[in-house]
Amino acid sequence: MQAMVAVILAAGKGTRMKSNLPKVLHEVGGKPMLRHVTAAAQAAGARRMVVVVGFGGEQVATVMGGDGLEYVTQAQQLGTGHAVMQAKQVLQGYQGTILLLCGDTPLLRPATLQSLRRAHQASGAAATVLTAKLADPSGYGRILRTDAGNVCGIVEQKDATPEQIRISEINTGIYCFEAGPLFAALDGLTCNNAQQEYYLTDVLAILAQSGQTVGAVKVDDFEETLGINSRVQLAEAEAILRRRKLVELMESGVTVMDPASTFIDSDVVIGRDTVLYPFTWIEGHTVVGEDCRIGPNTRIADSVIGNGVTLHFVYGHECSVDDGATVGPYVHLRPAAKLATGAKVGNFVEIKNSQVGRGSKVPHLSYIGDTDMGAGVNIGCGAITVNYDGQKKHRTTIGDDAFIGCNTNLVAPVTVGDGAYTAAGSTITKDVPSRALGVGRARQTNIAGWVDKK
Repeated sequence: MQAMVAVILAAGKGTRMKSNLPKVLHEVGGKPMLRHVTAAAQAAGARRMVVVVGFGGEQVATVMGGDGLEYVTQAQQLGTGHAVMQAKQVLQGYQGTILLLCGDTPLLRPATLQSLRRAHQASGAAATVLTAKLADPSGYGRILRTDAGNVCGIVEQKDATPEQIRISEINTGIYCFEAGPLFAALDGLTCNNAQQEYYLTDVLAILAQSGQTVGAVKVDDFEETLGINSRVQLAEAEAILRRRKLVELMESGVTVMDPASTFIDSDVVIGRDTVLYPFTWIEGHTVVGEDCRIGPNTRIADSVIGNGVTLHFVYGHECSVDDGATVGPYVHLRPAAKLATGAKVGNFVEIKNSQVGRGSKVPHLSYIGDTDMGAGVNIGCGAITVNYDGQKKHRTTIGDDAFIGCNTNLVAPVTVGDGAYTAAGSTITKDVPSRALGVGRARQTNIAGWVDKK
């Protein structure tokens, strides 16, 4: 048996989004909605994925290109059937199962697609449609069945008779097809309908009329099949994904003090016994260890946080914080900031492209940029590494157990040796040897009686 192929329809502009961005690239749960769909398809067993693009197709391929996808273009938007026709060329000779999905359905669960696939393959059907029963089916295509209960077609609401309008079982737009029957039926499509489009749904009637079996599987939770067509629906999907993620985390042993004000992206990993305080955002591919205290008012993106870390009023992105470190309040950890075990970074500190060694302290009001800092270092209040000469960035090296006095400027490139000190208020432009004291102050002069003379 050939491995399943997923064909994902992603050609629509999404006019109601009122955006220059292709609809399927709008983010929900921290990543483009199309990436949610491809992940679900892969988890359901698809080993090859063909994405039908149209508006902004090059942009879609640029954003999604690293996921091993194949792209075909629907130059004219002539309906869902026409969109699937575009995939026929790249699937010549394929005789397995095609999982057909829409790129704007980011709430799909892999388990649902797995169930659909199993039911389809067990039944020997040419096509199987995922359906749902709704109290108010307005706007959806209705599932048509024979008196014996077999699926014999789908009718779009605009083309439905008054009797068909009353049907409560609807089409979710998610299918499994056998490739041969699907492509043969596509050749028989016409656009004789209210929208003058080639409806994919008409394929089911063609298959049924030719004596082939068309199956149906009812979804347990219709919510996961929802398509996103507007900013309002995007926000609704965001809330659903956030709720799912928080439930997942709490059930795995994470404390979420206030789910209503906690925002965790889908791919974030958080260890047990970590506590998330209100107004916390954890985004991207961040990994947080166990026994951490995160928040309040903290935002972390694409970072690695160890065990037993405290982040309090912190913004960190593309950084790493090792076990037992304490950060905050009011700290900015910029890309390539690396805090070693037990480091402490305090009030109003910014760290960028720098290593802070084991147990070192940067307690308050400092900028540390392009710096390699050893273990056991103490950075005095207001110390600055002056890393930019107007043309190039330069690095500062601070050895183990060094003591940098308050309001010291370390003008890079410069090295402060192990156990060395700098005097408060110094501007250090030359290397300070190990265990030496660096002093770089202008001589003070007092002018007697100056105030009275003025």
